[in-house]
Amino acid sequence: MNCLPAFLPLKNRYYVMRHGHSLANELGIIVSRAENGISAYGLSPLGQSQVNGAIRADIPVDDKTLIISSDFKRARETADRVHDLLKSKTPVRFDPRLRERDFGDYELSTTKNYERVWLEDKSSADNCLEGVESPNQVMRRVTGLVVELESEFSGASLLLVSHGDTLQILQTAFQQQEASSHRSQPHLETAEIRLLQMNSRQSAILAKAGD
Repeated sequence: MNCLPAFLPLKNRYYVMRHGHSLANELGIIVSRAENGISAYGLSPLGQSQVNGAIRADIPVDDKTLIISSDFKRARETADRVHDLLKSKTPVRFDPRLRERDFGDYELSTTKNYERVWLEDKSSADNCLEGVESPNQVMRRVTGLVVELESEFSGASLLLVSHGDTLQILQTAFQQQEASSHRSQPHLETAEIRLLQMNSRQSAILAKAGD
């Protein structure tokens, strides 16, 4: 496995949530860099409705669940709304390691360019086509966060609010698969909440913290 040697049993339960439909989704453009994503391109009216609808009586998260979110506006608005709807007992944490994958020179271009990047990803987990952040780089940062959470909590329920590619790659880590295979993971719809499932070995690939 690419630079992911640590197999650690998890002490906590991890849920992921993709942000609701955003203004960037509405415009069909890629917004992946902090200078654009933190202060602009928040939730669309559809996205606000999706987040409201995601918090139902049968969902597995509750007021004791700790919410940790990307600091991009669309994720931040999603996390804040979920926090209010759940009447969460702890404030939302924001962590840049949950940000969208950086799509380099494709920033603010059409979302059709995702397909170009994903095609290259299949060939190499170190794909940096046109300055994009490679799947391995994303995997290292998101699993590094999980490593830290594992050292801080035990028996906790954690909801990670993030973005499409970031969460696809995190799911791939939990399945002990190469980062290059992230598009083979079940697709997360906007505002969908999902338990991170481990494979039959009941362990997850976690990157070395600090590498």
